[in-house]
Amino acid sequence: MAYLPCVEIEPEQSANRSVIWLHGLGADGNDFAPIVPHLQAPEGAFVRYVFPHAPQIPVTINGGMRMPAWYDILSMSIERQVDSEQLRASAKAVGELIQRELERGVKAEHIVVAGFSQGGAVAYEAALTSPQRLGGLLALSTYLATHDSIKLSAENRQLPILIQHGSQDPVVPEALGKLAYNWLCDAGYAADYQSFAMQHQVCPEQIVAINQWLQHVFR
Repeated sequence: MAYLPCVEIEPEQSANRSVIWLHGLGADGNDFAPIVPHLQAPEGAFVRYVFPHAPQIPVTINGGMRMPAWYDILSMSIERQVDSEQLRASAKAVGELIQRELERGVKAEHIVVAGFSQGGAVAYEAALTSPQRLGGLLALSTYLATHDSIKLSAENRQLPILIQHGSQDPVVPEALGKLAYNWLCDAGYAADYQSFAMQHQVCPEQIVAINQWLQHVFR
């Protein structure tokens, strides 16, 4: 099978935990790799970090320019008009990476799917529809683009979910992060929401919070 190309960071011992972490529009799998040294796993947990590269596709909001993107964005309106079929195709590719981790010996409940911005929208779709009971979902500065069409899996109704957003985000307004949080709560998910005084980025305080959350879900 042809998997998405990835940057992979292996633990010192054979991996028994995995994080599949998706970058945002125009970036690549190297974007979040520098965070890994700041994340400490709990005793007995050995974490493989998998950072896939999105394919190069034309992006409408950027004048049709080809760039790394998980799906086309048709409009930057608050509704965020996106190519849902491309988004679901990217989520399917993430599902294939999840399956690869299972074949490598990592249990489904020890796999976390994470994503920033556009990658976070794919992470939502991939994790909430997964037929495998996953370990967690980390949604960073993102939105639930497929809320009107997503087919939620029964296996992940108890999925630990952490949503983080910047209160000064000019790219993906915090209102969209809160909208996803409220939608999930209304749907019965026990999601946690954290806001940080930042724009469309990641800040040191946030990394500390991510580290604490990962340590909890990886126990």
